[in-house]
Amino acid sequence: MPFISHNPVTEETLATFNELIDSQIEEKLATAHRTFGVWKKTPLDERILHIRSLAKELREHTRAYAELVTKEMGRPILASIAEIEKCASVCDYYAENAPIFLAPECVITEHKESFVRFDPIGIVFAVMPWNFPFWQVIRFAVPALIAGNVGILKHASNVPQCGIAIEELFKKAGLPVGTFQNLMISSAQVAKVIQDSRVKAVTLTGSEKAGGEVAACAGKEIKPSVLELGGSDPFIVLEDADIEKAAIVGVSARLLNCGQSCISAKRFILVRSIAEKFINLFKEKMQNIVIGDPMDEKTEMGPLSSKKSLQDIQLQVEHSVARGATCLIGGKKREGRGYYYEPTILLNVQRGMPAYDEELFGPVAPMIIVENTEEAIRIANDTPYGLGASLWTNNRELAKELIPTIDAGVVCVNGMVRSDPRMPFGGVKKSGYGRELAQYGIREFVNIRTVVIN
Repeated sequence: MPFISHNPVTEETLATFNELIDSQIEEKLATAHRTFGVWKKTPLDERILHIRSLAKELREHTRAYAELVTKEMGRPILASIAEIEKCASVCDYYAENAPIFLAPECVITEHKESFVRFDPIGIVFAVMPWNFPFWQVIRFAVPALIAGNVGILKHASNVPQCGIAIEELFKKAGLPVGTFQNLMISSAQVAKVIQDSRVKAVTLTGSEKAGGEVAACAGKEIKPSVLELGGSDPFIVLEDADIEKAAIVGVSARLLNCGQSCISAKRFILVRSIAEKFINLFKEKMQNIVIGDPMDEKTEMGPLSSKKSLQDIQLQVEHSVARGATCLIGGKKREGRGYYYEPTILLNVQRGMPAYDEELFGPVAPMIIVENTEEAIRIANDTPYGLGASLWTNNRELAKELIPTIDAGVVCVNGMVRSDPRMPFGGVKKSGYGRELAQYGIREFVNIRTVVIN
């Protein structure tokens, strides 16, 4: 089955590629295995130099990489540039901190020497999504490789050119051939790669369904895995919040990447006393968003990534309306070519509607009105997901009391949920398990080895 790269603005085909056959997959796995034998013995200082070269390559060709992202999945060019810059920043972070994170840790015992080492385990297989096609890959690959592992990638089928470019990026940065490879394989071929004895771990960012399948396969093979899955992130606005600021940030949080982000604000939970004011401000801001050609630096929102994404969000809105929700604005595809969907606000959203029960991957904002703080937290947790949450209140002590009651891996008070290389990132419940970034991320795929010497 070919991989097809479409331009979501023009709906035109950019390029097609054939998936790898078994002998080609074997060749790449054999290369990765051989390279690991050398790379794991490479001094950490030398591995760090390669990662610094990676950052330099990203910065020197930021625009070219960003334009490729925009062409393949439709993100506005300034946001694509920011994605590439963030990739360079994660290189800087681990280049600076890897010696600390990977240093042996002494433990005082009755033995002459006792300490913990952090050693590489081998080939780490990554299954990555299209919505942040460089960032999702780089944030796994840099800590895994700097720890001495090697990486192989199965990228999303609609961003094949990004997958190819990322492999070339590692080569241009001077990393040995086989340290990082892109596998142009279908979802049906993923299990076979996980089952290969040379593959030691797997990481996936994607849907709950894909995560369950990968986790089951990895578990059967007794291999560690990290899953970063979907989210239905609550954006909770209490009565003492800065309503104007919350509305402005809320629109940005909902329309991030045209709403196609696991940590986009997905459900707006508003205490009744401030709901009308918030919704009016939110509506005004949504209606003024600049929609257009994502290559134009003035564009704030581009198209959805694919025809399927457009169809999926349309069905979720239609089914929600059929069950009693009302469209305040939007609710349909924009006229003309391209996978553009109107910024949409849904009112009267309740349990039993897709807008309440499911993850919305598009520019649709469900508004849920509650009577008090207790009900707000109950509704926030009334989801199978638990990735991020945004809480708005000017009462810092109340915020600190509420944070432990929210089912989420990330909680931001009076701000938008973002990932940061310095902080661990991941979720609970059906949003996955394990952590990326910070010291926790680099230690997910190492042998935490106990050593005792007498």
